[in-house]
Amino acid sequence: MADFDIVVIGGGIVGLSTAMQLSRRFPGIAIAVLEKEPILAGHQTGRNSGVIHAGVYYEPGSLKAQFCRQGSAATMRFCKEHGIPFEQRGKLLVATRADELPRMEKLHERALANGLLVHHVSKEELVEREPHVTGCGALFVPASGIVDYGRITRHMGTNLTDAGGTIMTSADVRDISEQHDSVEIVLNDGILLRARHVVACAGMNADRLARLCGLAADLAIIPFRGEYFRLGSNRNRIVEHLIYPIPDPSLPFLGVHLTPMIDGFVTVGPNAVLAFARNGYRFGDVSSNDLWEMARFRGFRRMIIDNMRSGLTEIANSLSRRRYLALCQRYCPELELTDLHPHPAGIRAQAVNRDGRLLHDFLIERTARTIHVLNAPSPAATSALPIGRHITDIAGAHFNYS
Repeated sequence: MADFDIVVIGGGIVGLSTAMQLSRRFPGIAIAVLEKEPILAGHQTGRNSGVIHAGVYYEPGSLKAQFCRQGSAATMRFCKEHGIPFEQRGKLLVATRADELPRMEKLHERALANGLLVHHVSKEELVEREPHVTGCGALFVPASGIVDYGRITRHMGTNLTDAGGTIMTSADVRDISEQHDSVEIVLNDGILLRARHVVACAGMNADRLARLCGLAADLAIIPFRGEYFRLGSNRNRIVEHLIYPIPDPSLPFLGVHLTPMIDGFVTVGPNAVLAFARNGYRFGDVSSNDLWEMARFRGFRRMIIDNMRSGLTEIANSLSRRRYLALCQRYCPELELTDLHPHPAGIRAQAVNRDGRLLHDFLIERTARTIHVLNAPSPAATSALPIGRHITDIAGAHFNYS
């Protein structure tokens, strides 16, 4: 007899969204969430920029484009239902140079292809909307907002336990063994759990757990640290909208942006620096095991070669606060070094394939008794409710729940 029908590994927003929706779709089944930290949402979910993305950037027809648009509306609806504060501020994608205007037009075309409402903003209108922001023009995306995703995750956890589910914290999964009729899970304290099925939403450890089940042979999770600064309280009203640069298509990440947070302050960031540990939130955090695992993976070495220039630039920006400031001054020139105060960094769990290519879309794979979320970087928090619904659909069909 299994201890649980379904065990969900991972106490971030994707894991809790999945567990909550499984409990709603299939009432009466025994569901448990295992989280290796003492709290829920301790890593990517609780350390991101808190942006409710609209879905401007993503390839039309991709899971990211589909789930982000659905997730933006679903996230705001969930917040209204549970009394969670959020604000639909809207996002301005600001072109700071004339040579960025053609890229801005391509973003506009992509946004329209993704079914989004987007407005052109002239240089003069930009000044009216945001007097502290400088640019040649911008795109305005009304659907973007801000929220505390950790709070959403904890509400999902309450919904799960109210429905009879179990949440186990400080439960680090050390081994998974898939049997013909169950899955055996060994935890850090030696406890053995048995489940009929497992759903792994393990973020930074997604590839490791998947390999225990015979998956993820051709990819690895590579950690990128996103460093933020918080502006002083005298700058709390420096912008009203989310202010983003026009992303450079030659670079894998969006670039440093200016974000009003739901708690009332403003952050700038993140950059994207290769981390030397999977939980390497500080520059000096180094794990020899994590480094060796990365170095052995052919795709990591290929990625380093292909992105050497941008990688060195990111490291230089990380080491020099003045260089970091210059990225912000491109669209907010009045900011000064004294405005930048420390703020917790985040880690992006990025799947990279054997050829060194960063996987851009969400990736979900399965075995006979397990489902694995192998790639769920931003906008996974915005998309968590549709991702959870999608996994619930898979579980219903593949695991024969009804």
